[in-house]
Amino acid sequence: MSRTTRTVLPPRVFALADDLSGAAEVAAALGLRGRILLGPATAPPRHGESVVLDLDTRQLPPVDAASAVRAALAYADGGVVLKKIDSLLRGNLAAEAVAYATGARGVVIAPALPVAGRTVREGVVNLHGTALHATDAWRAEPGAAPVSVGAALGGVPTRVVPLATVRAPEPALHDRLRAVVAEGYHPVCDAETDADLDAIAEAALRLGPGIRLMGTGGLAAALGRRLAQVAQVAQAAGAGAGAGLPGWGGDRSTQADRHHPTGTDTPGPARADDVAPAPDGTPPRPLLVVVGTAEPTAVAQIAQLVAAGARHVPLPAHTLTDRSTRPTLDIRKGVGRAPHGVTVVSIDGSHAVDPGAARGLAGGLAHAVAEAAHESDLVLTGGETARRVLDALAIRELLPLDQIHHGAVRSRTPDGRRVVTRPGSYGDTDSLLRIARALRPGLAPHPGLAPPSGQPVAQSVQPAPLGEPT
Repeated sequence: MSRTTRTVLPPRVFALADDLSGAAEVAAALGLRGRILLGPATAPPRHGESVVLDLDTRQLPPVDAASAVRAALAYADGGVVLKKIDSLLRGNLAAEAVAYATGARGVVIAPALPVAGRTVREGVVNLHGTALHATDAWRAEPGAAPVSVGAALGGVPTRVVPLATVRAPEPALHDRLRAVVAEGYHPVCDAETDADLDAIAEAALRLGPGIRLMGTGGLAAALGRRLAQVAQVAQAAGAGAGAGLPGWGGDRSTQADRHHPTGTDTPGPARADDVAPAPDGTPPRPLLVVVGTAEPTAVAQIAQLVAAGARHVPLPAHTLTDRSTRPTLDIRKGVGRAPHGVTVVSIDGSHAVDPGAARGLAGGLAHAVAEAAHESDLVLTGGETARRVLDALAIRELLPLDQIHHGAVRSRTPDGRRVVTRPGSYGDTDSLLRIARALRPGLAPHPGLAPPSGQPVAQSVQPAPLGEPT
């Protein structure tokens, strides 16, 4: 009997993330019709729905981050529960993991993200083959990178499940996970490929209710693939896409399910093209790109946008943290109203920035762009920056539409605007240009401007389907 026919997954998924770009990544990877919430949950997911909650805890004190996780878990309500963690193990991971594990029968942990070159071997995160703690990936963090996943999780008792077991014939992985949980430990699973994550998701779900998942967008994508496969099997059998195992929440129909449908009779994400363009074919509003990351690749990404005709506005860091000198951006001038006009705003990187000032800088950047952002489609890089900008606009919910490339998730706001969020550390040098061209297909190199330093300007590409990173 195949894995697909043996396992029936629950139709509702509740996921937690510590920043907005991570929440969007998970929502896209799951591939269910769902919502991204920028605020406290008020109800569990409905039948056939995913709810991904941005806890906004990345920069909070550990005790506050743990409290936010505990409060959110009150809305888990019997479906699959997933905690999205940073693939580089940043944030309040130890405090949040302790809170997340409390009350669970076990937590299956899989931090690998193969599409980004982030794998786990012998319980150690590797970045393109080098142990995380031996790289400079934590250069903007206040401390040193943890030497292992177990060390990053602090007081959570863990046991490593080696790659050989993950890849062993069934039921070896399932049996090992069950034994580790029975001994009072939480399994940390090695993984190097998406197939490894598929096996981990499958085995974890077979453990049944009380088991929670913890991992990156890679594990969320594995879960999404299983959901899609099971929906196909259920439809072929005439059972309907919502079929599920008793105890997981898939066999229940709540009052909320009956009176608050998800907006479609079929499962799957919303469409990216469900709002008509302006009658004359021009974009209905400007496009504002806000780059809040200190990653070195951001400079090259911005340069490609500028070569394509974007207006670049670098803002000095000291003006963003000093409330008396905070600037206010007006993109109604210059190219802001031109057809396909794009404005990109970034923090001037000519001087070193204190890592501890990240939250203040993001807040200052949000204040600077708030007026312009009210009437723009948005591209927001860095989870902290994305959340602060949307907070300034009082946006509390996003509907995920698709992925332009891995981690670059296009969503829709309640008022119909498009918002693309992307983790600061993601994307090649053409990332911002690919995103801008997906939102403004007519974007072309500006006359007289050449691509920077010999780098070719990327061609326009079709967005990747939800859950299928490029």
